[in-house]
Amino acid sequence: MRPLPLRPLVLAALMLGPALAPASAAPRVDGRAKAWVAGVVSRIGMADRAAAPGRGGQVTLRVRIEADGALGGIVLEEGPAALGERAARAVQAAAPFPPPPSGLLTLEGFTELSFPLTLR
Repeated sequence: MRPLPLRPLVLAALMLGPALAPASAAPRVDGRAKAWVAGVVSRIGMADRAAAPGRGGQVTLRVRIEADGALGGIVLEEGPAALGERAARAVQAAAPFPPPPSGLLTLEGFTELSFPLTLR
């Protein structure tokens, strides 16, 4: 996988992470882009069908999504390998995704999201 484009990752972190600065200092995020990211993350979470009491946890994933919504890649950034494999299966089950808004695409025609995912 190529080096990460900064813009989509920062955007995902801003939209999904806790606020680090007052709201007035945060960049304006297009509502459509925010809704698309939230929908992708929700879709992945719902695709996890391997819920096992006592075997859940949190992982951080980086997911590459092509301009047409096809899955371009998955990287486990943080968390146990076994949960990472389970999360990767959930991502694969949730794909393909709706095409990303054009504002989230790199010049090469894809976006990458980095986000925490809690598996139950």
